[in-house]
Amino acid sequence: MSQRNPSIILKAGRERPLQQRHPWVFSGAIQAVRGTPHAGAVVELLSADGNWLARGFYSSESQIRVRAACWEESEALDANWLRRRITRALQARAQLLEWPDSACRLIFSESDAIPGLIVDRYGPFLVVQLLTQAMAAWAGEVTAALRELLQPRGIYERSDAEVRAKEGLPAREGLLWGEFPPEQLPLRPIRQPGSGSIPPPMLIDLRTGQKTGHYLDQTINRARVAAYSAGTRLLDCFCYSGGFSLYAAQAGAASLTLVDSSASALELARANLQLGAPETPAEFVEADLFQLLRRYRAEGRTFDLIILDPPKFAHSQPQVERAARGYKDINLLALQLLTPGGILATFSCSGLVSSDLFQKIVFGAALDARRDVQIVERLAQGPDHPVLLTFPEGEYLKGLICRVW
Repeated sequence: MSQRNPSIILKAGRERPLQQRHPWVFSGAIQAVRGTPHAGAVVELLSADGNWLARGFYSSESQIRVRAACWEESEALDANWLRRRITRALQARAQLLEWPDSACRLIFSESDAIPGLIVDRYGPFLVVQLLTQAMAAWAGEVTAALRELLQPRGIYERSDAEVRAKEGLPAREGLLWGEFPPEQLPLRPIRQPGSGSIPPPMLIDLRTGQKTGHYLDQTINRARVAAYSAGTRLLDCFCYSGGFSLYAAQAGAASLTLVDSSASALELARANLQLGAPETPAEFVEADLFQLLRRYRAEGRTFDLIILDPPKFAHSQPQVERAARGYKDINLLALQLLTPGGILATFSCSGLVSSDLFQKIVFGAALDARRDVQIVERLAQGPDHPVLLTFPEGEYLKGLICRVW
């Protein structure tokens, strides 16, 4: 054990998660701190009786006080460790890196054993999120490793996620190295494994778009939903840049209605449809989705395929009950707007809403709508967003494709 690193002593009986290689240590599990760890410092994690458990990074502000990153006492957490972990994550995605104009996630924080680091590839550009005190302090080391291993044209930071606030860090955005990315970049998301089909190109806004510029986690799901879209009248709710609609149009959807509360998102969606499916009739509606669905119901309007891909409704445990009500409301309304035999593709990206709870919510909506609903497919985040078995919190996106009678 390093004698130079401060030590975190856990309360008796609180060592089991670490022994099972779960990376989070909450402040309430800590008995004492030996030394004076600074923000982002490397610390040793010890059981109440002094046994070494793991080594991790200290966060002075977060309720997640330590994020464990290594369980081998002989392994140092340094620049060499970081480079090895990045290399491992890239090796796991070697097939994705073969497509130079593609977009995908390269590093997924704890799920790739690098807590607090997210790296997304958009063709020749990388977008990073440094979400913890440690990764913020290691910005130089992260940039150097990515430059060496991937040789991008530019590395852009989009550390504007809510996690930063919980770490006591301000939002950060700007160029870390190389060229600024253009305002809009035409790229193809990763293709479905085993599929010979080539995804349609999409315009991606790396500087001001949602997340790091695009919802990469839904790439495979767009292709799956499109498989049910031939000849349909499609309602794409919370459409953002129109990814689901674009895939559906190229698969033969008869007409598209795209809804979002953001005018800029709809402009990007309009540009994407013009680029990839200019012949498909499309209506773009800027509205509050909850109110709009009620208006469509009152007007007797119906659709053959409805996609519900809302933003995160639950950001903390006390918000789960309210989120469940919101999910039930929009699913109930969508079920009432579907033609018999129609398809509902419904999603939740709230990690605190489990797959079981989400299915129960849709079940309750089906009962209230008095519709028979069959689950045809279960969907999750794409293969570039892996789930580490010792970190189930990494599994956040869940979806159901349902046939409605």
